[in-house]
Amino acid sequence: MALIVQKFGGTSVGSIERIEAVADLVVKTKQQGHQVVVVLSAMSGETNRLLALAKQIDKRPSARELDVLLTAGEQVSISLLAMAIIKRGHSAVSLLADQVNIRTDNMFGKARIEDVAATRLKHELEHNRIAIIAGFQGRDIEGNITTLGRGGTDTSAVEIAGAINADECQIYTDVDGVYTTDPRIEPNARRMNYVTFEEMLEMASLGAKVLHIRSVEAAGKYNLPLRVLSSFNPDQGTLISFEEAGVQTNIVSGIAFNRDESLIYVNNITKGTTQLSKIVKIFAEHGIEIDMISQVNHNFEKIDYAFTVHTNDYEQALEILNSDERQIINKGAVKGDSHVAKVSAVGVGMKSHSGVASLFFEALAQENIDVILVSTSEIKISVLIDEKYLELAVRALHKVFLTENE
Repeated sequence: MALIVQKFGGTSVGSIERIEAVADLVVKTKQQGHQVVVVLSAMSGETNRLLALAKQIDKRPSARELDVLLTAGEQVSISLLAMAIIKRGHSAVSLLADQVNIRTDNMFGKARIEDVAATRLKHELEHNRIAIIAGFQGRDIEGNITTLGRGGTDTSAVEIAGAINADECQIYTDVDGVYTTDPRIEPNARRMNYVTFEEMLEMASLGAKVLHIRSVEAAGKYNLPLRVLSSFNPDQGTLISFEEAGVQTNIVSGIAFNRDESLIYVNNITKGTTQLSKIVKIFAEHGIEIDMISQVNHNFEKIDYAFTVHTNDYEQALEILNSDERQIINKGAVKGDSHVAKVSAVGVGMKSHSGVASLFFEALAQENIDVILVSTSEIKISVLIDEKYLELAVRALHKVFLTENE
């Protein structure tokens, strides 16, 4: 008997028929002798509906009040699933974040989980109940409702699984696993049966949508196996684990991409790390994360910086840098470009193979795709390019590393 946490996303519970189907999956797992905890998103489209209501009131609504509103969606889905499971003759209970004591910081809209006190949850398991928990939400130290941002239900599921020492966390979604790239762009993309944690962390950070990076980071913290599988046609899916031996067949395992990148230039400022430190610090104070970064040194003690931020933070970042009161960059010139995208090759096989960069840039050069920024690590190469060339770049790189080498 295993203790399994199952997460279902919005499309998996997008209608009463889908909720009934999820109830069947959960009950089947229970009948196999396992203990089951379920973490749910709101029904598909519900969060967007609530957000649209808020924006009819205020185009920039209060972040605190927006979190109060958006968490209503999960309360609906968890109660409906509990009803469906009870109807099938099994004991179930729906629980909100405060009932499970999911404690977060107070960064409304993109809060981070600090602690999950699993006492209530363990009590329900001891009484043989299927616990159904609202994902995407938590409470700060003052009791305010918070939301975790995009992919927050994945993170909720993994953190809960870690808190109760689950044997596996299963992420049910509308795809049947992790693919070498998005099959909607590259028809030759194939599902991987196995991905290392290190690769999945890179792919999630680089734009792969199947798992949010915070959930992968949490899995690493707990050394917790993750499995991605379809709620529509469930099979073995893709296992994300920490073992590398005997599974690596390609130098590159996947091509990831991210359209949600925006580029900011800060030109002609005083040379030295002081100004960069000020930029990073003020962004951090506003919850803005810098992704790629580059610098160009000039004569006359001047320097140019180019860096990327998430598109949702782009306007705020420009506003901060252009503020008359900023005194951050000594009146350097600031400009931006939101029509960019990032594409990356990822694979643990890159650790022991030279020549990957040569193949990578040659593939882009053959398609006449110019590179704006470059970022590398031991197992990835990322480039920032003009957004209009993104799909062409993905197909070209997939062909070189994953189609021709099959």
